[in-house]
Amino acid sequence: MLLAVLQAGQAAAQDRLTAFVGADLIPISGPPIPGGVVIVSGGTIAAVGPAASTPIPSGAERIDLTGKVILPGLVDTHSHVGGGSGADGSAPVQPDVRILDSINVRDSGLRKCRAGGITTLNIMPGSGHLLSGQTVYAKLRPANTIEDLLYRDASGTILCGMKMANGTNSQGDAPFPGTRAKSAAIVRQKLTAAQGYRDKLRAAAGDPQKVPDRDLEMEGLIEVLEGRRVVHHHAHRADDIMTVIRLKEEFGFKVVLHHVSEAWKVAEQLSKAEVPCSVIVVDSPGGKIEAMDLSLATGAVLEKAGVPCAFHTDDPVTDSRLFLRTAALAVRAGMSREKALEALTLAGARMLELDRRIGSLEVGKDADMVVLSGDPLALRTKVLQTFVEGRKVFDRDDPDDRLYAVGGYGASRDQQAEMCCGGPAQ
Repeated sequence: MLLAVLQAGQAAAQDRLTAFVGADLIPISGPPIPGGVVIVSGGTIAAVGPAASTPIPSGAERIDLTGKVILPGLVDTHSHVGGGSGADGSAPVQPDVRILDSINVRDSGLRKCRAGGITTLNIMPGSGHLLSGQTVYAKLRPANTIEDLLYRDASGTILCGMKMANGTNSQGDAPFPGTRAKSAAIVRQKLTAAQGYRDKLRAAAGDPQKVPDRDLEMEGLIEVLEGRRVVHHHAHRADDIMTVIRLKEEFGFKVVLHHVSEAWKVAEQLSKAEVPCSVIVVDSPGGKIEAMDLSLATGAVLEKAGVPCAFHTDDPVTDSRLFLRTAALAVRAGMSREKALEALTLAGARMLELDRRIGSLEVGKDADMVVLSGDPLALRTKVLQTFVEGRKVFDRDDPDDRLYAVGGYGASRDQQAEMCCGGPAQ
C-alpha cells in the first residue's frame, strides 16, 4: 500500500508543469543558450529556448537556476554497474544469456551514476567471451525492480544490444579459442549456423510440422543478423578492429566498437566502413598490454576522420562520477569542445538507437537533464542535480545523495564490480 502511494506521488510530480529558468543551456543539437528556459511537462521537454522568446505558462512551477549550466542527461554506452554477470565458462559464444537477469537495482553504483549526471546506461556482461550475452539499456529512474529501468519500444519489446569481444580477453583453454584466428573462425561458424536456422524458419512459413525446434542461441544471433540488435564489440588493437570490420561486412550486422585503444591507427578504415566507436579515455593506463598504445588523442583523430565517437566509463574501470572529466581530457588532446560534449550525450544515444528520445535538449525528448555548477569541462565543476524524465533523482544538497557523490562510509557497501576484462569463468 505504501509503495502504491509513493508511486502515485512520483507520477503526480512527473506530470507537473515545470519551468527551469536562468541557467545557461547546452542543448548539444544547437548552439548554447545563455540564460535560457526549459519547460517540462509529463516527463518530456515541452519548450526550450532563450528567455525572451520562450513564454512560461501560467501555473508552471519555476525553478531558478541562474548562474548554473544545464546539459542533457549523460549517456554511458558501456558500464558494468549493478553487479551483473553474463556468460559462464561452458562455451565462448552464449547469445541466449541476458545481463538483465542478474542486475541488482539497489547496487550503489547506480546512485553514483546519477551523482555523475548519467541518466542512461548500456549495462554489459564482461568480455571474457567471444559473445557473453545480451546487454540492457537502462534509464536511471528510481527503481524497485529491473523492469523499472528498462527502455522498451512501442510494442513493449526490451531494447538492448549484444556484447562481443576479441583480442586476448576471450582467449583461453578449450572450448575457448587459443588464437585470434580461431576466435574469428568460431564467430563465423556460429553466425553461419544462425543463417541456416533463419533459412529453415523462413522455409517453414509457420508450418508447425516444418518449424525447427526452438533454439534461444540462434534466436539471439538472428536478431543480430537482421539488424534488430546492435553488436557492442570490445576490441583494442588495430588488427582486432579490422577483424570486426571484416565480420561486419561479411554478415551485415550493425556494430559499435568499444575501447578501441588503437583506433587512431586505422581511423580511415573505420570511416570507410562507417563503424562508430565508443572510446574509453584513461589518463593512467596499465595492466593490459593491448592498451599500451592507447592515446588521449583518439577522439580528435576520429573526429577529423569523420568517425562517430562516444565516450564510456567501463565502470568500475573509470568512475561514473568522473564522466565529465573524460570529455575534458579529450579536448585537451585536440578534440573540439562541441564533439566532446556530444560524445557524452547525443553520440552515445545514436549508438544505442535512442536518439529520438534522449541525448539533447529538444522539444519532445525525455526531460533527462544535468544541472552543473559551472562549465562542464572545468575541473572544479560539480553535478548539482540530475533529472530523469523531469523527476529529480540526485540532489547534491541532500545528505543521502551527497554521500554517493563524494564517498565515505557506506557509499559502496553493496557495490559488486563486474569487470570488463575477466576470464572465461566470470
